[in-house]
Amino acid sequence: MRAARATACAVACAAIVFVASPASRAADEYPLRDLVECSPRGGMSNFFAKLTDRRERTDIKIAYLGGSNTSANGWRVLSREWFQRRYPSARVSEVNAGIGGTGSDLGVFRLHNDVLRHEPDLLFLEFAGNDQNRRPHEIKQTYEGIVRKTWTALPDCDICFIYTFKHNDVELARRGKMKRSASVMEEVADHYDIPSIHMGLVVSKLEREGKLVMKTRWQKTGRVSGPEFGTARGIPLNPDGRIPYSGDGVHPYASTGHQLFLNAMVRSWPRILARGKPGRHRLGSPLVRDNWAAARMIPLERAERVGPWRKLEASTDEIARKFGARSPSIWKGAPGATLRFRFKGTQAAMYHFLGPGCGYVRVTIDGRTRERRCIDPYCTYYRLAILGIASGLPDGEHTVEITVLDKRFDKKKVLFTKNHAYYEKHPEKYAHTDWYAAAVFVIGDIVD
Repeated sequence: MRAARATACAVACAAIVFVASPASRAADEYPLRDLVECSPRGGMSNFFAKLTDRRERTDIKIAYLGGSNTSANGWRVLSREWFQRRYPSARVSEVNAGIGGTGSDLGVFRLHNDVLRHEPDLLFLEFAGNDQNRRPHEIKQTYEGIVRKTWTALPDCDICFIYTFKHNDVELARRGKMKRSASVMEEVADHYDIPSIHMGLVVSKLEREGKLVMKTRWQKTGRVSGPEFGTARGIPLNPDGRIPYSGDGVHPYASTGHQLFLNAMVRSWPRILARGKPGRHRLGSPLVRDNWAAARMIPLERAERVGPWRKLEASTDEIARKFGARSPSIWKGAPGATLRFRFKGTQAAMYHFLGPGCGYVRVTIDGRTRERRCIDPYCTYYRLAILGIASGLPDGEHTVEITVLDKRFDKKKVLFTKNHAYYEKHPEKYAHTDWYAAAVFVIGDIVD
């Protein structure tokens, strides 16, 4: 069920993104990189120096920013535990900043709240899977924005790009190539001398040799071990003698796919730690001048709220209890509630929720109006998403107004057929047409 939800979220959120500036070249013409497991580049010397500091037991913090394969209890947990075993004199903790079905267009906005305020020593960045349908220039904008925001706030923090692997990547891997999104991210990594680890090289090799199946039901009966698996315990096998990678081809099983991911990191570590010397990271000139380093998440308290608004509290509201750490605050607007703000910049959006109890909002920017629906075919539950407002605006002052509409419609028709049974069982969850707003996103800043 969890994997199915994450898959649904990945598809749904991919459609709710900004309309960014045109790509510098056609997406299908972008040159694909050769598939290699590790590109050490400048290494992670600051992180390594802290891990091996013998003067006192050092507190080490690793941040993991990515999608569902990062939020899952897989390579994230396994890698943190591996670093702790490898360097017992350090106290290694983690910041789990993974949200299933989201890409770097959301990650760059939530970077400060979910990552930087915790002051990590290392940032693992994993969005290649959920960025796969975005244009190359858009990926450069957001990835470079994350790098520049991180090193502006924490110049000693090392960064490493991570690429996971799913069934759609198999054909390219057989040709020895990375997918387009990872190839674009490699260009950013080159520019900033950031190491990268592709966790799918051995997965692809095993699949090609008939030793692993990408999508299958878990039926563990035995184990296989050896140098390529990098673990004394071995990797579980199904009755057919092959490794079961995942149930859906996208979200790996923790004991197989995620263990193979960890093994790729362990093999890459000696090459990475051999590079570079400790010191502050310097930004230099940008790769693309319209990068999103100016992306900001603004609390709704800085916007004008008129009408029936209520701030959700974690002690009484399930949504706030589950998602409160992801946003400075969460507000529920009933029909008639209006949000207004002015900003100076080039783009604006809302961090909001899609869910059963949501309806329509009317969005007006600089006098231009359109309606947006805040429920989609997957909505048997609530999830965070981006509500795009406008992009590519002149860099000046703009006015935004969003009103929650009392617009009744047949929500059952919105849902996938497979979700109709849930609707019929829980009609009360779909009775309202509210809006749940978490924060304002701008490239620029709010004008108070």
